[in-house]
Amino acid sequence: MMTSFSWSWLAVALLTTMVIGLHGWLYKRKGRGRSASGARLPGGSDGWPFIGESLDFISCSLSSKPESFVDARRIRYGKVFKTHLFGSRTILSSDAEINRFILHSDANTFVPDYPKSLMELMGKSSILVCNGALQRRVHGLVGSFLKSNQLRGQVTSDLVRCMGEAMKGWKDGEVVLIQDQAKSMLFPILVKGLTGLEPGNEMQFVRSQFQEFVAGLISLPIKLPGSQLYRSLQAKKKIATIIQRIIQAKRSDDKGEVPKDAIDILISDNNDQLNDELISDNMVDFMIPAEDSVPVLITLIIKYLSECPLAFRQMEEENMDLKNRKLALGENLDWTDYLSLSFTQDVISESLRMGNIIMSTMRKSVRDVEIKGFFIPKGWRVVAYLRSLHLDQENYKDPYEFCPWRWKEKDINRSSFMPFGGGQRLCPGMDLARLEAAIFLHHLVTNFTWVAEEDQILNFPTVRMKGGMPIRVKRKN
Repeated sequence: MMTSFSWSWLAVALLTTMVIGLHGWLYKRKGRGRSASGARLPGGSDGWPFIGESLDFISCSLSSKPESFVDARRIRYGKVFKTHLFGSRTILSSDAEINRFILHSDANTFVPDYPKSLMELMGKSSILVCNGALQRRVHGLVGSFLKSNQLRGQVTSDLVRCMGEAMKGWKDGEVVLIQDQAKSMLFPILVKGLTGLEPGNEMQFVRSQFQEFVAGLISLPIKLPGSQLYRSLQAKKKIATIIQRIIQAKRSDDKGEVPKDAIDILISDNNDQLNDELISDNMVDFMIPAEDSVPVLITLIIKYLSECPLAFRQMEEENMDLKNRKLALGENLDWTDYLSLSFTQDVISESLRMGNIIMSTMRKSVRDVEIKGFFIPKGWRVVAYLRSLHLDQENYKDPYEFCPWRWKEKDINRSSFMPFGGGQRLCPGMDLARLEAAIFLHHLVTNFTWVAEEDQILNFPTVRMKGGMPIRVKRKN
């Protein structure tokens, strides 16, 4: 049975489809079933007038198997098929080679194409939206900083301290919501790394406004006062005002010191295009993993480990061995120690594969494209559907079984593993995400045992645990 939350999202998605669907449905490319060289348009269906196949897509997304929409059409048309979703004629691919081609293509072939509300909130200067040299520059600068030993060390010490303070208050038998705990810990740590802002009242205000901001990423594209999109835009402006004040203070107080945060990195580039507005907008966008994807990853890992005692025990042993070795040497763990936990990293990989926090990426073709005998007409939306890749029997044996040991197999199909996207838009914080997850897991499993309470994964409009993943903890002796 759908929750009231699910029904509200269904209403939003349906209304959005009806608003923009008429234009998309009436727009036909007559005689465009093949390219000049003979490549063919993939098989598929346009579905119903106006709404296409959007209702079926939403219905499947609300189920426990969102990939069932794709699976049903793969049987009929193959791994690449055409459809009509949310007002756009669409090519959807669950083929690894084609998805890699889509993700690795530059702006001369495909450009980002997301829901209108998300595009509006990100803004034209966001590296999630913009193209060309500016996107590559910002992505490269921030990506290098997120991988730096300096930030890894800072994040490690901050997260260890934060976890220690939080866990002191956990009492035996207490129910802890992992999803909420992970969010409250990670958000201020990443924001500090991005902007230099320290924990306190202003940080709490930024987080409250950021929660309002992300609520509008998938919403009706209506900017009237009172609408969710309007409230989200106003929230982003408030955050940007704070960040721009930080930027201006840094510019006026430049002492040539070593950059301490991502803002310092962008300012020191001395690029006229990297103005205060662009930097502040992108800092807001870079906060998304701290409130969404990384805490959800940690939460899913706890769920999967709770359902697989053998994996939990092996990971527990690995982490206890590391802890005891460092204690014997009188040393604290540094970031390299957490990333050296081989089986823990396999658990993270397997959780990324099964959880599919990012189910798909959307692009729009800017020219006619041919790939593997298929024709993708100019102006069509292209969806690289990653969830089906990760849950495909052809790519992974028993794909619905949580099996972190599979990542030790020599013949594991790593070419189909794309949890962080790919190409020039590969998630710049993917290594940092793995580090944060490993730190959280290490301190949880070496200090507590737990019994998980009943909860379920929701996959629409974003992946998350319905109840926040409650666990009843017990401190180890």
